[in-house]
Amino acid sequence: MQIGMIGLGRMGGNIVRRLMRNGHTAAVYDRDQRAVSALVTDGAVGASDIEDLLRKLETPRVVWVMLPAGPITESTIETLSGLLSSGDVVIDGGNTFWKDDIRRARWLKQRGVHYVDVGTSGGVWGLERGYCMMVGGEKETVKRLDPIFATLAPGEAEIPPTAGREGRDPRPERGYLHAGPSGAGHFVKMIHNGIEYGLMQAYAEGFDILKNAGSEALPKEERFNFDLTDIAETWRRGSVITSWLLDLTASALTRDADLGDYTGYVEDSGEGRWTIMAAVDEAVPADVLSAALYARFRSRRDHTFGEKILSAMRQGFGGHVEPKAGP
Repeated sequence: MQIGMIGLGRMGGNIVRRLMRNGHTAAVYDRDQRAVSALVTDGAVGASDIEDLLRKLETPRVVWVMLPAGPITESTIETLSGLLSSGDVVIDGGNTFWKDDIRRARWLKQRGVHYVDVGTSGGVWGLERGYCMMVGGEKETVKRLDPIFATLAPGEAEIPPTAGREGRDPRPERGYLHAGPSGAGHFVKMIHNGIEYGLMQAYAEGFDILKNAGSEALPKEERFNFDLTDIAETWRRGSVITSWLLDLTASALTRDADLGDYTGYVEDSGEGRWTIMAAVDEAVPADVLSAALYARFRSRRDHTFGEKILSAMRQGFGGHVEPKAGP
């Protein structure tokens, strides 16, 4: 299939590369023309602006927007709405708030344009590992885009299907899901990221306790000087808490056991807050996820070793770089 990509940052560019490596074609646009030139070198068709991008796509056109959630995505989709034709498709693969998806889908439908929201997980490693995707939109439109999602997904790899899944939709076994109508994809991704906050916080607090087990505040015979690097490596192999997040933690500790390159100032990117908002709306207790979010707020005032663990994980999976922290 042919796709147009707007936004060639940490994930957008590699999504295009993964598609092209597997026989799809792409036209690309980014405000940074250096990013465009890099994709052209890899085989994409470059565009100078959005109108130019659309001219280079065959109809019905598929345009994937991979930009930060908020005003820039909103204004881009507004621009597209005035340029696209009936039957064209807009995909938003960023971390958009799901209620915005519902509004946009309704608005674009009046123009005959289809809208698909794709919660995309995979970070900077997606080019090689593939992307786990949670898709929202009309059933027929999602089916039409299946060749794109099938290419981007990790595939079954070495993970066997869960026992008893015979006769069910095979797409989740390959790493992508049609979650439901407009907004459903980003809703599922929102909860995914809320859970991610909780998992990361659990690792961070655990390693912080291990780090401080040698505190002079403890009786001398109760102090331990643990090698966190070796503990992380041990846990990666056969323990019940093994995960990619633990892999990233082990890697960061191996490079520097004290994580001296991190301050422990931890940002949140929105999905954690939206998860708590959804929990409040649904009257669902979310103690762990709430605490994990508030811990990030606190990290911007008072930093611990645990927050350094969080920063290291965020850089590992998403390329997130700490901002300059204040006093």
